[in-house]
Amino acid sequence: MDALVIGAGPAGLMAAEELAQGGARVTVAEAKPSPARKFLMAGKSGLNLTKDEDRDAFIAQYREAAGWLRPMLDSFGPAEVQDWARALGQEVFTGSSGRVFPRVMKGSPLLRAWLARLQGRGVELRHRWRWTGFDGKALAFDTADGPCRLTPRVTILALGGASWSRLGSDGAWAPWLRGQGVEVAPFAPANMGFVVNWSPHMAQWFGTPVKGSLLIASDRQERGEFVISARGIEGGGIYAISRDLREGASLRIDLLPDVSEGEVAQRLQGQGRQTVANHLRKALRIDGVKLALLQEFGRPLPKGPALGALIKALPLRHAGPRPLDEAISVAGGIRQAALTDGLELRALPSIFACGEMLDWEAPTGGYLLTACLATGRWAGQAALRRLREDRP
Repeated sequence: MDALVIGAGPAGLMAAEELAQGGARVTVAEAKPSPARKFLMAGKSGLNLTKDEDRDAFIAQYREAAGWLRPMLDSFGPAEVQDWARALGQEVFTGSSGRVFPRVMKGSPLLRAWLARLQGRGVELRHRWRWTGFDGKALAFDTADGPCRLTPRVTILALGGASWSRLGSDGAWAPWLRGQGVEVAPFAPANMGFVVNWSPHMAQWFGTPVKGSLLIASDRQERGEFVISARGIEGGGIYAISRDLREGASLRIDLLPDVSEGEVAQRLQGQGRQTVANHLRKALRIDGVKLALLQEFGRPLPKGPALGALIKALPLRHAGPRPLDEAISVAGGIRQAALTDGLELRALPSIFACGEMLDWEAPTGGYLLTACLATGRWAGQAALRRLREDRP
């Protein structure tokens, strides 16, 4: 074969398509019985393809990786992702937050159309082919028909990160690449929940969303909803600041972000003989889960200005991130220094890498999928150039 792509997630399928469009004979090896399982799981609650926003603002979300990812995202960013989906027969719409979704919301119609197009271009998809590392210069696989060794002209690794292992991304590849001299940064959870050791009175609020609050992690602030669960706190608002919390920032919550601290203090005057809880309900409409959080982390509740300060910056104590395998994505992976500008592994010529295998991190909101598609496309184009350069 000309090209072998290992991993049939969005990055691998995009790489395969670029190679096939260029005339290469492409085989995709997938360990699971079906492709793109994490992609489909992410789309169950609405497939967030990308985010429709200014390109500079979009790319800035990748923080220190923004510089080296920029050429890839400039070439295939939010506008191009939308055009790609439309070309597969999937109309898209932009929500009030700027997030872009297929009109049908699910990922399965888009994936079916994509797989059909790949098949029409000659891409061969092999299921239950699990890569097990290197055997000399060959790539070793366990298959339903027994062990197999392949030596393609170019290879693209698109094996995902190290979360959601049941869907195929288990990070098993990291020691194999390190053994070949490829520098791989340690994995850490990203876009994850945090453990909170709740007192018994919080059990009634498990599964309850906390709306209309401002999450503060050091100098980062995020307006977003989060959920109280038996395991701790999770949800979009938490995921947006999860990196800062993982790196040691303290978490505070402004329960009334649209009311100034001065106005809060003014409304709290004149409590009289009311209980603090009743006074909060009447003066500030703080009740339900917000009142429960105040009582959980502010007991015993003070009075006067001290209570107002607590409402505007309630410290929420947690016991660290949830386990890596529960995270939506991961930090860490193949370091930029181990890659050429075309995402070829410097230590392993003719082998390229893309997607979550690379050492970049981004929040949820369309950034993860866009970068997987963009890096897969970039690696596929670079591998195609390598094939043409090496052609007899």
